[in-house]
Amino acid sequence: MRLLLTTDTHLTPRYPNRELPAELWERIDAADVVVHAGDWMDPELLDGFERRSRRLVACWGNNDGDDLRAHLPETAVADVGGLRLAVTHETGSAAGRERRCDARFGPGSATPVDVLVFGHSHIPWDTTTPGGVRLLNPGSPTERRRQPVCTYMTAEIRDGDLLDVTQHALAPGAVRRD
Repeated sequence: MRLLLTTDTHLTPRYPNRELPAELWERIDAADVVVHAGDWMDPELLDGFERRSRRLVACWGNNDGDDLRAHLPETAVADVGGLRLAVTHETGSAAGRERRCDARFGPGSATPVDVLVFGHSHIPWDTTTPGGVRLLNPGSPTERRRQPVCTYMTAEIRDGDLLDVTQHALAPGAVRRD
């Protein structure tokens, strides 16, 4: 099962010529499951993801307005290929992240999961908590901020295992900023 992981797309009606890179749309079309960890900022983008995704697991982010929050949860939890996956936008600062995520999503918590996909920082992240929860932040495909390039992730699920987690860098000219 092929996964596409993204977050912080930050497309807004204020920038009518800004769009997602074609490479990301191609990966969305090819994925069995698309995971988006919030900060869409444009309901039409959510509509596009829903049309093009075989299955979408998504949440809203801190920059998403009431129209998006009416259609998306703050945290989504789903069984994906035998893995329990959660997606939420914010996990707080990097310091203490594993401890906080174990308390909220680790063994013995109210919502135990195998994988947590999050966003907000635009900084790619791939660690495992002491409790065994895999934490993934795919970065942003449109706003690199302090990172050298815009990013997203892909992964595979086989026999209930998360495999081949790969961070992809987008070419500098791939993101339109008109």
